[in-house]
Amino acid sequence: MDTDQLVAFQRVVREGTFSRAALTLDIGQPALSARIQALEVQLGGALFTRGRRVALTPLGTSFLPFVRRALETLEEGQRVAQAAQRGERGRVTVASLGSIAGGLLGPALVEFVRVHPEVECHARSGDHEFVLQQLWDGAVELGILVWPSGNASAHELEVLSVFDEPVVLAVSPRHPLAQRRSISEADLIELGRPLLKLRWWLTHEPKLLQLADRAGTSVEIAMEAARHLVRRGAATGFFPRTYIAEDLERKDLSALKVEDLEPFQRKLALVTRARPEPLSPAAQDLVSAIREQAAKLGLVVERRERKIRRR
Repeated sequence: MDTDQLVAFQRVVREGTFSRAALTLDIGQPALSARIQALEVQLGGALFTRGRRVALTPLGTSFLPFVRRALETLEEGQRVAQAAQRGERGRVTVASLGSIAGGLLGPALVEFVRVHPEVECHARSGDHEFVLQQLWDGAVELGILVWPSGNASAHELEVLSVFDEPVVLAVSPRHPLAQRRSISEADLIELGRPLLKLRWWLTHEPKLLQLADRAGTSVEIAMEAARHLVRRGAATGFFPRTYIAEDLERKDLSALKVEDLEPFQRKLALVTRARPEPLSPAAQDLVSAIREQAAKLGLVVERRERKIRRR
């Protein structure tokens, strides 16, 4: 039983004669009759009573609704597949570092969903190891993590883009350090206590550990809790700028430059599992949205266009 047979059956029902049905299908009447006969053989009985105008037999009457349903399903499947090929339908999955999810991935998803309302989106966030595991398990197609990944299986990842993100000293606008025109390492050690030990890469930045130790700091907490402490003027800390972008915009936090301290940066990468087939059009559009948001945030974006050729 094939689609041509089902279409022929439905067309004979609609037109009422074999000759008119064959004409609308642009085939000869013998070819149409052969399709109907093949269908009748498979079903084990006649579908029509033949005459000047054909009529459905009880077998044909009971079979007709299923034919209509099958053809409608196939037509819908064709429309969905074509829409997916254009990036208008389908499914995209992504996992991101929690520290970048709100500033980079979230706004990119807002724009992506606005343009692609029919695409199913699944986004998750966690630490670096969580993102890697999601990629290895096949739970997500795209991942945003620190780079290099520090994992032995990193060669199995294809890098789509690399982002350079500044890491800045954040203080409350009411903090004594925020009132100074310029600050030095000595000022930070004297007035910045407690200088929180924050890990925003695979390991702690050695220079920041040294500064925290010189300041007599022993506070090591998650960045979300640290952000609240700093906003209340109870501590200072170095944060990835994207993580506190909204706080800086609302002036809930101030970003300060330490004059005699080399600026800190971390590298992030938008990656996918290495595989022979290209990304789906919908996934490629999400990649573009993430890049555009990174550019809006002032992140330096290194693109790897070769990795995401369109089909």
